[in-house]
Amino acid sequence: MVEKTGRPGYLQIADDLRTQIRTGSLAPGAALPSTAQLCQRYDVSASVVKAAISVLRTEGLIVGQQGKGVFVREDTATPAEGPASSEVMEQLAQMRSTLAALGDRIADLEKAVFQGPKRSR
Repeated sequence: MVEKTGRPGYLQIADDLRTQIRTGSLAPGAALPSTAQLCQRYDVSASVVKAAISVLRTEGLIVGQQGKGVFVREDTATPAEGPASSEVMEQLAQMRSTLAALGDRIADLEKAVFQGPKRSR
């Protein structure tokens, strides 16, 4: 479950999954739980889970296979992380999350505008 610590939920989920990958709980080649399972486990929406998955994909820890799922990367050699690269990765993840939230808001606005009652002239 995501804690109310002030740290974005998607980063908390990414941290948890990253720890599972690095400790071997999620072994190389293992499939990550489905988006629905992760939503239920962490009690968050699909967009939050997708943002967390995006962070891990950008870090090179996981790979997606169209129609099959998301898997822990087979080659465990990951790029060296320095303070600068980790800060950049976090900023990229935050930007992705913000864009996803904006996309959701636009979709809600479009539903409200285009599905409302039609006016006669």
